Amino acid sequence: MKTNILMVLFALLICQFGNAQKYFTRTGMTQFRASEEAFEPVEAINKSTTAILNVNTGEVAVQVFIAAFEFDNALMQEHFNENYMDSHEYPKGIFKGELKDFSKEKLTSNNSFDLNGTLTIKGIEKEIQTKVYVKEENNLLLVTANFSVKPEYFGINIPSIVQDKIAKYIQISIEYELIEKK
Repeated sequence: MKTNILMVLFALLICQFGNAQKYFTRTGMTQFRASEEAFEPVEAINKSTTAILNVNTGEVAVQVFIAAFEFDNALMQEHFNENYMDSHEYPKGIFKGELKDFSKEKLTSNNSFDLNGTLTIKGIEKEIQTKVYVKEENNLLLVTANFSVKPEYFGINIPSIVQDKIAKYIQISIEYELIEKK
């Protein structure tokens, strides 16, 4: 009986320790640019991205609500949600992956890590590989990255009438300030 109580206490201690090793944000910035240079900018920003990083394993999970992307042009935002992203049917974009060889002890300056994972948009999964920069500053983990995807990876069809205005590769950039989850 005494051994069982000790095992339960030990398990609770491990769970508490595991929780302290996660960093997160609900105000991460995810931005994309999808326009050709000579035309009106097709770009939007989402400042309510949720991201979690397990510093013990390097595992990363990110969730972004598609309808939360803000455009300068309201009509462009409406077309994005209704005609391209079907955000009423597919409200979230999700990324799950891992930072290769990640260790919090390696964060002496702006360090880069290889990120491998799966991006899911409109229910379609695509493997993503990119470099992520992580820096520890004022008890925060500052995470930045840039990568590109093709609209067709996710079944996004660009009508021929606007095809020349939309870039072949969509440039995505992220900036997250992660705080320790307690």
